[in-house]
Amino acid sequence: MQTVTIEINNTHAARLIDELAAMNLIRVIKKMPAKENKKKLSERLAGSITSKQGKQMHKELAQMRNEWERDT
Repeated sequence: MQTVTIEINNTHAARLIDELAAMNLIRVIKKMPAKENKKKLSERLAGSITSKQGKQMHKELAQMRNEWERDT
């Protein structure tokens, strides 16, 4: 099996590709637009946890670091 990336220039080409996929001659793998992938990780994760959860995680991390230094 070979994978190729193509750019579709018009609707006729898109229709032909859909027909080939319907005949099971090809499989279309849709990818996210490149500009979506260029976001910083911090931008994509912003708001995923609450401020309270972040503070708790920070506190636990500091505690783990102290235990690590104590045990070494």
